[in-house]
Amino acid sequence: MRFGTVAIVGRSNVGKSTFLNAVLGEPLAIVSSRPQTTRDALLGVLNLPDAQIAFVDTPGLHRPHTELGRRMNASAREAERGADLVVFMTDVTSIMKSRDKAEKTPLLDEDRKIFGESPTGVPILVVINKIDLVRDKARLLPMMAALAEIRPIETTIPISARNADGLDEVLREIVERLPEGAGGYDESTLTDRPMTFFAREYVREQVLLHAASEVPHAVAVSVEQFSEGEKVTVIKATIHVEKTGQRAILVGRGGAMIKEIGIGARKRLEELLGKKVHLELFVRVTERWKSVPRQLSELGYELPSLKPDAGGSRQK
Repeated sequence: MRFGTVAIVGRSNVGKSTFLNAVLGEPLAIVSSRPQTTRDALLGVLNLPDAQIAFVDTPGLHRPHTELGRRMNASAREAERGADLVVFMTDVTSIMKSRDKAEKTPLLDEDRKIFGESPTGVPILVVINKIDLVRDKARLLPMMAALAEIRPIETTIPISARNADGLDEVLREIVERLPEGAGGYDESTLTDRPMTFFAREYVREQVLLHAASEVPHAVAVSVEQFSEGEKVTVIKATIHVEKTGQRAILVGRGGAMIKEIGIGARKRLEELLGKKVHLELFVRVTERWKSVPRQLSELGYELPSLKPDAGGSRQK
């Protein structure tokens, strides 16, 4: 039996959360096409016949412009330092961008920087995602070579997380490199996050899917009530925005937008909880919440060293 923690790191929008959901077989993490969708490190426990893998999905590493961004980066780097193995994930963006250039660019500068700054002493497995977008797979070779020049790599695996292509090979490579030992979690545990965390996230996911422009990046969600009954769970949550105009957009004409957000979030939560959910949403203007440490802490975005115990677990 083998057990270990595996941090999934990389820049935004490479498919880290899609990969986590695919290997777990459940849409635990929220996913969207927008950058910085993931704001918190998220544990997902996978049980295999010969191993237990504690995956940690992390926020996309980026150049931060707010205190929120700084805390997101700190969360990702902290997950790397505490891992037994790091899965550095990139995608084929550099290949697609270089299609019409005379001089090919095998690796994005952002990838080069993030990969080079990963902590030494932790084995790294490289995963190149979205290969379904590249017909000629030989075009991946310069990228693989460029990464190998930066630092030692255990191995490099091309995958398509969306199509579940290559995932079995990634899992085999991970298991071979994990320490021997008993699992660290009960077999029924899928995550250590409490249900209030997913209430926040699934509401925010619907904002990402329905709202346009800068609104999704200005949104945070807090849960004021979470009452789990035998047949119905009652949830009251507040969507925080930075400007009055953003509030008007989220509410929509005649409340149409907030109604759609609520319907989508309720469906996701009912699937997770396995029971009916009564969800009430409110929209509030909380100016500059992304840059005020106290407000960030109140909204659940703690620095890693300050983050409290989760205090709950999701049972399969």
